Amino acid sequence: SLRPKKFDAAILLQNAIEAAIIALAAGIGVRAGYNSDGRGFLLTHPVRRTANILRVHQIDYYLEMVKALGCADVDRALHLETRLSTATSREILHKYLPENNRPLIGIAPGATYGPAKRWLPERFAQAGESLAKILNAQVLLFGGGDDRETAELVRGQAQTDMINLAGRASLPDSVYLISQCRLFLSNDSGLMHVAGGLNIPTVAIFGSTNPVTTSPAGERTMLVRKETPCSPCLKKTCPTDFRCMTAVTVEDVVAAALTLLNGTAGPRPDNQKS
Repeated sequence: SLRPKKFDAAILLQNAIEAAIIALAAGIGVRAGYNSDGRGFLLTHPVRRTANILRVHQIDYYLEMVKALGCADVDRALHLETRLSTATSREILHKYLPENNRPLIGIAPGATYGPAKRWLPERFAQAGESLAKILNAQVLLFGGGDDRETAELVRGQAQTDMINLAGRASLPDSVYLISQCRLFLSNDSGLMHVAGGLNIPTVAIFGSTNPVTTSPAGERTMLVRKETPCSPCLKKTCPTDFRCMTAVTVEDVVAAALTLLNGTAGPRPDNQKS
């Protein structure tokens, strides 16, 4: 199905040999990727997977493939934009939000890799509740279908009203709603990168994963992480006492959020803009 499309080049982000075989079989003339899994001879532009390259941010890791094609001066910044008509924007806001014109706080309490990446639901609830009171804001809970139960735990333990959009709002709708948030709280997850790319003030909570390689790339982001001997372990589930996450307090996250917001008005929902 790829060969009829006559692609000129393929940048193989996947490290498996199967990706290189597929690209070759599709007749793609230029094939760049890491020479892992014994596939170097299948690539026209192989990149050595050295020990040093495994210690850099994933943005830089993947940009090495682009550089192999001769694109040396590459902007590593992540910039996302939402380009919707006024009618579509209003339709999304009306579909999910009450007509109260309050600022929005987004929370993404899930993480697909495993529970070791997830801060405690009750602490997300407490942090969201505290910040909602300070900012007089409406809290939105984001995530996919697999995150809905976790988001519901957060909502159920909060003393303030939170709207659970996990598994309910589509990804495009979620991206637009995140773009309207004044603040975003998240584990190390895809939505964390979305919020950072949208330049939304984002507090990223890290435990089992390595911020050197997967921290959000946005300019208005702040990491909350506690140094522990076993972190980053990169495990799906914690085999011990989950200390890397239990050590992160509600006060830590609230303080980081307020520091981020200091001196920044942040975006408001479109139905509040003058």
